Amino acid sequence: MALLAVKNLNIGFNFLDGFAQAVHDVAFELEKGETLAIVGESGSGKTLSSMAVLNLLPENSVVTGGIVEFEGQNLLELPQKSMQKIRGRKIALIPQDPMTSLDPLYTIGDQLLEVIEIHQGKKGKEAREIAVQALERVKIPDAREKLNAYPHEFSGGMKQRVIIAIALACKAQIIIADEPTTALDVTVQAQIMEILREIKKNFGLSIILITHDMGIVAQNADKIAVMYAGHIVESASKDELFKNPKHPYTKALLKVILDINSDTVETIEGQPPSITDKIAGCPFAPRCKSCMEICTKTYPETRLFSDGSTVQCHLFDEINQ
Repeated sequence: MALLAVKNLNIGFNFLDGFAQAVHDVAFELEKGETLAIVGESGSGKTLSSMAVLNLLPENSVVTGGIVEFEGQNLLELPQKSMQKIRGRKIALIPQDPMTSLDPLYTIGDQLLEVIEIHQGKKGKEAREIAVQALERVKIPDAREKLNAYPHEFSGGMKQRVIIAIALACKAQIIIADEPTTALDVTVQAQIMEILREIKKNFGLSIILITHDMGIVAQNADKIAVMYAGHIVESASKDELFKNPKHPYTKALLKVILDINSDTVETIEGQPPSITDKIAGCPFAPRCKSCMEICTKTYPETRLFSDGSTVQCHLFDEINQ
């Protein structure tokens, strides 16, 4: 049984001029000790789908269907008071921007000790030792002294390490890492991802990695869900997806990876659709080099392959292996 299972998740938004569907029948599973990468361009629904796991959706959003199953409970049905016992303690978030994720008015120690008291019920010297150990695990030097530092004294990479340390201090089972290397230079990006790999291995954590960077995916994911316009258009193990991508959008994303032997970088022509656009067929059709007439009229069904991979594309209409 999967540690986390998202089934047929549908999310939309109420606007002044009407309702718009943003996430369509999204489904994925996360096993213990596994990293699932959810990839796609900005606006594809990656973050929205993952925030539904934490029941942290925008005020004007509406869940119109689906289940988020964790420990035998549908998290979408839990009241906020019950969710507060799960957020941080069992499912932790590493948000996109490390620069604004820590309170500038409180020391690093204050912020660590607060979550340790809330989620572990520890106080005083015992809580302080847990905080020091958490900082040491994310390779922050002079951890005991750093408890007295304020966020503005830390670099972006160090702040991101503190956020990961908070998740460790809470003993979370799942970490949702939402673009965890945004705004960090390449060297620091590599260090942050190495820390995530180490804590996953050492503590058996499961990770949902939200990113548009296929290079990071190649180094860190066990399996991948590719999202476009609110749909998971392809899912597969990392090895299968990189070796044998099926959906034209997946192939285009893989070509965008910078080739160090080339002076040019592939791009995907055109722009993703807005959630308010009325689309009859496949939303990728206007940008797809393999587009057929049926693609502009009918959304493709999900095709399941014998290796467990899936694709939503009319090129595979006759295939169900």
